[in-house]
Amino acid sequence: MVFWFWHPGKGFPSFSPVIVIVGFLLCLSLHDIALAQPLEYTLDSHNGQQKLLNDRTNTVPLSGSGGSKPQKPIQDPSAPKDTLKKLLNALDVMQSSYFETWQGTWPSSIDWTAAVLATHVSATLSSLSTNLHTVLDDGQSAAAGGCDTPISHPFDALAYENLINHYFLQLSTFYFGEDAFSVRMQAYDDMLWVVLEWLENIKFQNMHSTLHYSSYSVNDSLRSSWYGTQFSKPAAHRARLFYDLASQGWDVSLCSGGMVWSPYLEPYKNAITNELFISASIGMYLYFPGDDIDSPLLSKSAPGGMVSKPHDPSHLNAAITAYEWLKNSNMTGANGLYADGFHIQGWRDRSNPGTRKCDVLDTMVYTYNQGVVLSGVRGLWLATGAKFYLEDGHQLVENVIKATGWPNTSSQKWHGLGRAGVLEEACDSSGSCSQNGHTFKGILFHHFAEFCRPLSNEEEQYLSSPIRKNQAAEQTKSQRQDYEWHQKKCASYYSWVAHNANASYMTKDKNGKFGMWWGKPYPYNNIHPTQTSPLPDGAVDYMNESPFTDVDDDEPHKRLPKDADDEIYFGGYRKLPFLKKKKNVGTSRTYTHLMDPAISKDVNDRGRGRTVETQSGAVAVLRALFQWETTRK
Repeated sequence: MVFWFWHPGKGFPSFSPVIVIVGFLLCLSLHDIALAQPLEYTLDSHNGQQKLLNDRTNTVPLSGSGGSKPQKPIQDPSAPKDTLKKLLNALDVMQSSYFETWQGTWPSSIDWTAAVLATHVSATLSSLSTNLHTVLDDGQSAAAGGCDTPISHPFDALAYENLINHYFLQLSTFYFGEDAFSVRMQAYDDMLWVVLEWLENIKFQNMHSTLHYSSYSVNDSLRSSWYGTQFSKPAAHRARLFYDLASQGWDVSLCSGGMVWSPYLEPYKNAITNELFISASIGMYLYFPGDDIDSPLLSKSAPGGMVSKPHDPSHLNAAITAYEWLKNSNMTGANGLYADGFHIQGWRDRSNPGTRKCDVLDTMVYTYNQGVVLSGVRGLWLATGAKFYLEDGHQLVENVIKATGWPNTSSQKWHGLGRAGVLEEACDSSGSCSQNGHTFKGILFHHFAEFCRPLSNEEEQYLSSPIRKNQAAEQTKSQRQDYEWHQKKCASYYSWVAHNANASYMTKDKNGKFGMWWGKPYPYNNIHPTQTSPLPDGAVDYMNESPFTDVDDDEPHKRLPKDADDEIYFGGYRKLPFLKKKKNVGTSRTYTHLMDPAISKDVNDRGRGRTVETQSGAVAVLRALFQWETTRK
């Protein structure tokens, strides 16, 4: 018995049914594994590295269903796929080990770090969606477990869509698991992390829908957009609500402008709150789709029933004004890095405001203070066409890279933000980073990647947007040239990004969990004095005074040393610095009681150990590397 198939121009050649059926079923069975669940992982017994259960890299190639080429090994040695696999592994562990769907959150996180975690997930989904064609066209379907044959590509696409939907569903549950009521009563920076979180979610929704769902024309009853875009409405509402609340922190009575950190504490105009306000304001202008929900706070509706309209010029003006204030605030040191922030000399209360000037600078340098503003200046350039925003951003990036000691990758000398070319917090070498500090490096790499991200289809319109509709053709041409210059500059950072991604990967333990101190895995008893991290003159490291000052510690009773701070705080609140006793610290603390070599030889088991926040740092830097590998020319 034979089967007959029509081949154009070749008639009806016959093929053995055994080859056809067996080949088809083998390919289909591999895809059934991928489609049944997003991804499954196991551990390599030799090195503890995570491997996909459906990874067939060591199997003998099988004959394909087409009777021509054998099936290629799923694992291709190309760099982008290796990074993709590492990224997906890191993301899977972050979600499977730390996220609880029934609670709709990461229980060990605190409110603001949870918002950052959600931002990382949305950004990673955007990277996957944007590069789906690259992944499939290059046969990079290892993560989806697909066969590399023409008939398999639809299955690969379904497997990736299943993967994306899996994580998007978790983000959707977090909308309800997020303690929005608690955040409303916290500091302004906490509110702004929430704004950026949901704007990132909206950006992913629009990007994924536009790239893969906007061309349906088979039937009018089929939706012309991805189903996930129906979640844009509640996401936009939350972003708008918290932006409006946080905007109340803009204050001109002190320092002639700038955001104050918290409405409940002594006025402190710090870098992070102002950078967040810049990035959130321009993000609202560029990506906010509008909001017609007036609950829970009653707002006067604009014409058309909108409480807040998209592309509101007031958002753009707020970003421009805030960046101008920050740039002229003298908040950077001699190394060109942002210090933590300004106090007002002599301030006692509203009736005794002291000098009213930002004249007492806490010179402490944190990585995230160098990152958040980068997405802001990119957005400001996109909205205004002013090249100096990009130039300022690149200068800051170069200052950060220099402060890690790059390109010297062997010296252990502290350079201000790292050593041997690897980004560090000052608390890394001592193992004294708090839950706040654990989150910082990932934030920098997220906003750094956003700064260098190629324009999306939606963003291309801003090169000739209404705000600049009367500009000359030469100006438009110049802006395109500025963009090309910008992307070329970004490409030059690839080696440093790869260096840090590799350093981060070295901290992965047998369970796939990443540590805080990136770089060489020094045992406790071999930490050399040269590996300490001296603080700048006049700096006070409020954020990392003790690794156990934050509520909801990942394993509060397992890791807590006897003399650790055991004070209990209301859920979701950080221990704010003005509630602590101030003390100047000239060098980083050693926390010798956290370095017991009998417990572990792994420096990343000290202090808080490996946490969901340190895992998110790995996700961020691996995503950044994946972006550079798939976009640099």
